[in-house]
Amino acid sequence: MNQITIRKPDDFHVHIRDGDMMKLLLPQLVKRYRRAIIMPNLKPPVSTIDEVKKYKKRILSNIPANSQFEPLMVLYLTDSISKKDIKNAKDIIHAVKMYPLGATTNSDLGVTGINNDVLGEMEKQRIPLLVHGEVTNKEIDIFDREKVFIDKILKEIIRRFPELKIVMEHITTEESVLFIKDSSKNIAATITPHHLVCNRNDLLSSGIKPHYYCLPLLKRKKDQDALIKAVLSGNPKFFGGSDSAPHLKEYKENDCGCAGCYNGSASLELYFEVFDKYNAIDKIEPFLSEYGAKFYGLPLNKETISLEKKSFFIPLKYYVGKNEITPFMAGEKLKWSISKLIKKKHHY
Repeated sequence: MNQITIRKPDDFHVHIRDGDMMKLLLPQLVKRYRRAIIMPNLKPPVSTIDEVKKYKKRILSNIPANSQFEPLMVLYLTDSISKKDIKNAKDIIHAVKMYPLGATTNSDLGVTGINNDVLGEMEKQRIPLLVHGEVTNKEIDIFDREKVFIDKILKEIIRRFPELKIVMEHITTEESVLFIKDSSKNIAATITPHHLVCNRNDLLSSGIKPHYYCLPLLKRKKDQDALIKAVLSGNPKFFGGSDSAPHLKEYKENDCGCAGCYNGSASLELYFEVFDKYNAIDKIEPFLSEYGAKFYGLPLNKETISLEKKSFFIPLKYYVGKNEITPFMAGEKLKWSISKLIKKKHHY
């Protein structure tokens, strides 16, 4: 198969930042996806209804002309958010994001515990909870923090709120895959392209590669294999979320580099790379264009996008003003690229 047309996908976890950086990232996102769950960890975070409305307005004003794209807004959960705030936000947001305090970029206002009133109201209003699934206790090995989060926090949330829809974002381990598979229909997970194409050897061998550094960290080869098996399985509890999270080069390449892989200029092509490698291109459309939409209760997109087997080189860098951003896998050649030719949709 040298060319395929699929239902245009959605990105169910992406960071587009703000200001000049958004102006670079948004066209890349719109080119590849029809809708996207927009992460709220700006600085300051998008933690009030008013901030959600203002952020959405800024996004809509920067969407390229003649483009059809819908930003799906998310409220940043803080300890001060109330049951009333959730009730008032139900028609404005598509989810609430829970960052444990200090877990990742701009999580310094993250939560310190479980708020029963807030999560109970979310369950009642059928608003999904998105979790960055890591504990932040420095005594816990950083490669084990996802497993401990499941055991100590996530299982308790599920016990208290069995009807609350929960997405465990960017899972990275074999244990997480098994947990999601064995959980109820209300529990799902996003899987990123960088956790599918790389493992911790790619990050740490032959020198540390700062542009492969993300949180949760890339894990072992066996974990990478489990993630690949999950996305190829056809299980609707797993769907795509790029977690494209850019930082300026100066903030990645320093003595305390920021966490985040900027894959937004090639996230769709990277997903195709994985599915093609395992002769499973016929399974990519449900993973990218159906499972997530159904979990969120969204209609399936009517638009399509075509890709062809034609070499695509990931650029070495992009510019935001005079500042550089280095993409994930900069300079690498991929086998698939977005096609300008639109053919009749392939039916399997």
